[in-house]
Amino acid sequence: MPERRLPITAPAVAGSRRYCRKLRRRCRLILLPAFALALLYLAYLSFSSHANLPFHATNHGTSNRENLLKLKDLGYSPYLTNISIFTSFDRTRYELEPPKSRKRPRKRYAPCEIQFLPAVDDLVEPAHYENFTQFSLNYILKEEVPGNGFFEPLFGGHQSLQDREETYHAKDQTLHCGFVRGTNDYPSTGFDLDANDRRYMATCHVAVSSCIFGSSDYLRRPTKSRIGSYAKKNVCFVMFMDELTLATLSSEGHMPDENGFVGLWRIVVVKNLPYKDMRRAGKVPKFLSHRLFPSAMYSIWLDSKLRLHADPMLIIEYFLWRKKAEYAISMHYDRSCVWEEVLQNKRLNKYNHAAIDEQFHFYQSDGLVKFNASQLPVLPSYVPEGSFIVRAHTPMSNLFSCLWFNEVNRFTSRDQLSFAYTYLKFTRMNPGKPIHLNMFKDCERRAIAKLFHHRTNETTDPLPANLRLGKTSVQG
Repeated sequence: MPERRLPITAPAVAGSRRYCRKLRRRCRLILLPAFALALLYLAYLSFSSHANLPFHATNHGTSNRENLLKLKDLGYSPYLTNISIFTSFDRTRYELEPPKSRKRPRKRYAPCEIQFLPAVDDLVEPAHYENFTQFSLNYILKEEVPGNGFFEPLFGGHQSLQDREETYHAKDQTLHCGFVRGTNDYPSTGFDLDANDRRYMATCHVAVSSCIFGSSDYLRRPTKSRIGSYAKKNVCFVMFMDELTLATLSSEGHMPDENGFVGLWRIVVVKNLPYKDMRRAGKVPKFLSHRLFPSAMYSIWLDSKLRLHADPMLIIEYFLWRKKAEYAISMHYDRSCVWEEVLQNKRLNKYNHAAIDEQFHFYQSDGLVKFNASQLPVLPSYVPEGSFIVRAHTPMSNLFSCLWFNEVNRFTSRDQLSFAYTYLKFTRMNPGKPIHLNMFKDCERRAIAKLFHHRTNETTDPLPANLRLGKTSVQG
């Protein structure tokens, strides 16, 4: 049989082999230069990352220090001193994926121990305690319409600068201290209370008060287990609030009972608030407790952000009787100079900056200087914390409260700005008539009242109606 052979396609096989060889040559021509470039790039990076090379800081037109500052701004630790400049790729990567910044640890302010008396059963006011400066204070209740010009009755009254200067003297006098009315033809200037509430407040000999206006906070009840039976029966706990706050709290389950109480708090509704600024309206019960509780011998004020968990009588004994003081307030936990407080208020936009400047310049022109601990200042701090005040209703204490309120009424509602000026001017103008003030550590305040956050955030307040900006002094 004839031999059968498969067809041979030799030319086609030879052609495919030649094609593969050409492809491999082309790959070598492409890959070898690319590999060489990669090696050169890696060598460049290894040399450029060395901080001691002479061309390190000049290749990109910036110094090593400047680039380290850029790294620091992006959140890197300043201890990474060997990191060199960014390449364009690095910058893009860090901008797209910024590193997590290391937050500064927040300062912690812990309470300190207070040596209260074990009980109030045998608590007796010291016989020598009320050996303070004595004089008579009366208050302007009504202002008449002047013969010419427009007149609008104001809750704080129309006090001229000359009148203001005279009120700083501790002497028998009649002065502006809120609750000023116009003539009978004019409506009320504000802070209207129900007759039943007035009668109740007139019976109080020791008062604990707070306020919530504009539904700005929650109702925080005093810790009953820390309040003794004597205080529950004999101390008035009064919470002032407007109708909006009452409606909000009632919807949250804090409905007053038939006697007007929610827990220990007697709810007193204030109608026709004297100021549009809720924070300024809150200064009325804060500073003028001697006007609201005319029969009270002592009062304790706490901001609505605080919850009281100490017996009021033990507080009075510790901060007033034991220290032989008639006014007690805590110093600020972080600042001691009014200059620092001014900057902080501006930084956080607490109030109109021009109004703060007007008030601050006025105080400097009248002798306010920076706090200097090395020069034995009159006060341990020129900035109070201000949320907790313990008072004996003595003439000096009442006058100081009126003076401080008048500064808040005339200037800004940021009372920490006016405290040191008011106190220093008051003591300077009354040599030989000291006000016995106990400015205690803030850790003691934290030991007797728990601090919470407000319900709403603080905003910049509107300007007071009687403030005139752009002048070197403030007109009355």
